[in-house]
Amino acid sequence: MGMLPHKNRHKSMLLILAVGLLLLLAEAEAADLDSQRAALLTLRSSVGGRTLFWNATNQSPCNWAGVQCDHNRVVELHLPGVALSGQIPTGIFSNLTHLRTLSLRFNALTGSLPSDLASCVNLRNLYIQRNLLSGQIPDFLFTLPDMVRLNMGFNNFSGPISTSFNNFTRLKTLFLENNHLSGSIPQFKAFTLDQFNVSNNVLNGSVPVNLQTFSQDSFLGNSLCGRPLSLCPGTATDASSPFSADDGNIKNKNKNKLSGGAIAGIVIGSVVGLLLLVFLLIFLCRNKSSKNTSAVDVATIKHPESELPHDKSISDLENNGNGYSTTSAAAAAAAAVAVSKVEANGNGNTAAAVGAKKLVFFGNAARAFDLEDLLRASAEVLGKGTFGTAYKAVLESGPVVAVKRLKDVTITEKEFREKIEAVGAIDHQSLVPLRAYYFSRDEKLLVYDYMSMGSLSALLHGNKGAGRTPLNWEMRSGIALGAAKGIEYLHSQGPNVSHGNIKSSNILLTKSYDARVSDFGLAQLVGPSSTPNRVAGYRAPEVTDARKVSQKADVYSFGVLLLELLTGKAPTHALLNEEGVDLPRWVQSVVREEWTSEVFDLELLRYQNVEEEMVQLLQLAVDCAAQYPDKRPSMSEVVRSIEELRRSSLKENQDQIQHDHNDIEL
Repeated sequence: MGMLPHKNRHKSMLLILAVGLLLLLAEAEAADLDSQRAALLTLRSSVGGRTLFWNATNQSPCNWAGVQCDHNRVVELHLPGVALSGQIPTGIFSNLTHLRTLSLRFNALTGSLPSDLASCVNLRNLYIQRNLLSGQIPDFLFTLPDMVRLNMGFNNFSGPISTSFNNFTRLKTLFLENNHLSGSIPQFKAFTLDQFNVSNNVLNGSVPVNLQTFSQDSFLGNSLCGRPLSLCPGTATDASSPFSADDGNIKNKNKNKLSGGAIAGIVIGSVVGLLLLVFLLIFLCRNKSSKNTSAVDVATIKHPESELPHDKSISDLENNGNGYSTTSAAAAAAAAVAVSKVEANGNGNTAAAVGAKKLVFFGNAARAFDLEDLLRASAEVLGKGTFGTAYKAVLESGPVVAVKRLKDVTITEKEFREKIEAVGAIDHQSLVPLRAYYFSRDEKLLVYDYMSMGSLSALLHGNKGAGRTPLNWEMRSGIALGAAKGIEYLHSQGPNVSHGNIKSSNILLTKSYDARVSDFGLAQLVGPSSTPNRVAGYRAPEVTDARKVSQKADVYSFGVLLLELLTGKAPTHALLNEEGVDLPRWVQSVVREEWTSEVFDLELLRYQNVEEEMVQLLQLAVDCAAQYPDKRPSMSEVVRSIEELRRSSLKENQDQIQHDHNDIEL
C-alpha cells in the first residue's frame, strides 16, 4: 500500500511535464507565428502593394489575403499583379521557412533575389516572372532540393545558365525566356522537364539532345542551332536521323561506286517523275477551273440544327447586333420575299434571275442547294452587323446555314470576286468557313456554316436570369485561346493581311464553346459608310480608315475583347460612356487605385484557385491594348502566353490535387 502514493506522485509529475511541454510548444508556435506575421508586415512596408491591406491588429496572418497556412505556418504566399515595387530586403524569408509556394509574378520588383530565400528548404513552386529582377541566377537557389516549378521569365537576369540546375531532381517546369542570359544551354541530366522556354536571350551553341523534343518557340531569339532549329554549321545531316553517318567508313568506301542497275534506275525514276509532274499540273489546272464554275449540283450534306437562344429582342439585335435571335414568321417571310424580289430585278421572275446568276461554292464544299433553294428557305434575323444583316436560313432539304446580306459594297464585280475568293480559300479550325457567295448588281450574299451557340457577345451580355450557364474560367480562357489562334492564322497569310473588325459579336461559338472568328476579310469589300466608328470601343487609336487596319491594330481590338471577356463589360457599357473613358482606360484606372479583383466579372470570382491566371490574362490584355502599336505583342506571342497560362493553371491544379492526396495519406 505504501507504494501507491509514490506511483501517484510519479503520474502527477509526468502529467505536469506533459502540460508544461504543451505550453512550451504553444508558446513556441505563437512566437513562430508572430515572427512570420512580422516578416510579412516588413515585406509590405518594403515593397508596398495595392492588395496588401493586411490588418496589423489581427494576430494571425493566416487570414490575410494571399496567405495560406498549414498548422499555423505560412506555406503559400500568392501576390501576383499587386503593384509590388522596389527590392525585397534580406531577412524576410528566414522567418518564412515553411514556404512551399511563392508567387510574386506580374509586379515591378527590382534588384536580385534575397539570399535568405535559401532558408525556404521546402519551396516547390517559385513564380517571379514579369518583374524587373536582375543579376545572375543566384547559386543559393540550387540548394532548394524540392523545386518543381520555376518561372523566372520576362526579367533582366544575365550571365550563364548554371550546370547547378542539375541539383534539382524533381524539376518539371523551367521558364527563363525574355532575359539576358548568355552562353550555352547545359545538359540537364538529373530531371525530365514537362515545360521549358529560353527564348529571347543571348544564348549560343547547340540545343542539348534531351531538350530537342520541345518546339522551336522554346529557343527562338537566340543564336542557337540544332534540332528543332536549323542544323549547326559543319553538320551534314541530323545526327538522330536513320540516315546519319554512323558507319562512315562503309559509306565512304561505297559512295563512289554506282552499278549499272543503279544508273538505269535513276534514269527511269527521273522519267517517271517528270511524267507524274506533267499529269499533276494538268489535274490542278482542271481542278482550278472547276472550282470557279457556277453550276450547282444537289448533294447530301449533314448539318446540325439547334434551337436558338431566345435571350434578346429584335430591337436589341437591330441596335447592336450582340447575338442570335429569331424574328416573327411575318418578318422572316418579308426578308425572304425582299431578297427574292431583288434577285428577280423587280419583275417577280425569280427563276429567270437564278438562271442568270448562281451560287459559287468554294473548294470541295457540298453543293446541297442552289440559289432558288436559298430564297425559298425560312429566314430568321440573327442581327445587324457592321457589314450587313445576317440570317439563319433553314432550307427545305434540311441544311441550316447563315447568310450575310452585304450592304454598301462599292467595288466592281471583278474586284469583289478576287477578294472574296481569297477569303474563301482561308481554312482554319478557329475560323468560320465561307462556303459560297452570290454577286449581282443589286445583291451580294455570303453563305457560312451556322454556329448554333451564337456569339460571345450574346453569351456575355444576354440573359442574366435563372437558367443561364455561367462562363467559368476554363470556358473563357479556352474561348480567348481559340479566337487568338484564328486571328494568328489570318496574320500568318501575309504581313498586310488583317481581320479589321474584331469584336465579341464576331466571335461565334460551337456547341462545345469552341471559338470561331467570323467576318474576316469583309472590311475590304464595303465603303467607308459601313466601317465601325470609334465609339464602338474596339478600334485602335491610330486607325483612321477601317478598311486599312494593320495587324497591330487587330491586336489592340483583341486586347479590348480580352478585357470584355474578363470584366463582363462591353466597350459600349453605359457607365463607361458616362465617364467618357474606354474599357482599357477604365481597367487601368481601377487597377491603379483599387484591388485588381474589382475589375473582374462577378461570375469569374466564384471560381477559386485561378486568381493568378486571371491577373496574368488581364496583364496580357492591357499589353495588347497599349496606345502605341510597337508596344503591343504579336498574335503569335499572344497565343503562346495564353497557352502558357492555361498549362500553368492545369499543372498547379494537378499539383494541388496531388498535395492534398499526399496529406490525406499522411
